Amino acid sequence: MSDLLLERLEQRPRDSAGGHIAWLTVNNPERRNALGMAGKRAIANAFHRLAKDDQLRAVVITGAGDKSFIAGADINEMRDLDAAGAEHEHRLTHLANQAIRDCPVPVIARVNGYCLGFGMELAAACDIRIGGENARFGMPEVRVGIPSGMEAALLPQLIGWGKAAELVLTGDLIDAAEAHRIGFLQRLVAADQLDAEVERCLSSLLAGGARVMRLQKGLLRDWEQLPISEAIEAGIAACVRARDTDEPRRMMQAFIDRKKTTTSKP
Repeated sequence: MSDLLLERLEQRPRDSAGGHIAWLTVNNPERRNALGMAGKRAIANAFHRLAKDDQLRAVVITGAGDKSFIAGADINEMRDLDAAGAEHEHRLTHLANQAIRDCPVPVIARVNGYCLGFGMELAAACDIRIGGENARFGMPEVRVGIPSGMEAALLPQLIGWGKAAELVLTGDLIDAAEAHRIGFLQRLVAADQLDAEVERCLSSLLAGGARVMRLQKGLLRDWEQLPISEAIEAGIAACVRARDTDEPRRMMQAFIDRKKTTTSKP
């Protein structure tokens, strides 16, 4: 594991269906957690490894300190790249973000400050984005001579074509309230409530079955790419595959039992 990416696994109690949560922290606070090629490789490698963990329930990724999530790529490293070097660097951006999107369990972006360029692309690649009121967002690449590419392509689906165009063409920053208004952040809280909100989200995710959560994550990816008719068929197939284990029966029975207990109370 690179020093630029810290990792810890948190075991969850058995009554929350077991398994564990992976916490990944981008660790370059002196440079607002900007990441160069080594950091992008570390992210891709970490997610490829985590994807093989059958006990994994969710991943949370954040930035070290309280000022920045990820403030983009390493401009000093990028400045003198030739065409071949630029292709390699930008492809690493994609590989890191694709590894997040391919992760079989939900990934939460805990956005604790500046979320710019590569950082905003990475947050877009996550399934759920929770931000503190101190967070700032932007795609400033045009101001350093390159376009916003790679997973910036996810932005129109998330925030609409108009707002995506405004961000990538102007390079202007927006505050957390605006990021929440346009739908980039699903949850917005005071900075000192960020950890509590992440925990509330994790509790909701853990309330779902371990297997069904992976099936649902796969369907989310299908919905992005498939025509509606094919996406519906993929959903039917996923619902059938859920019956490969007894998880649906157990969870439905638990629901029935809870309902009986509730309705029987005076």
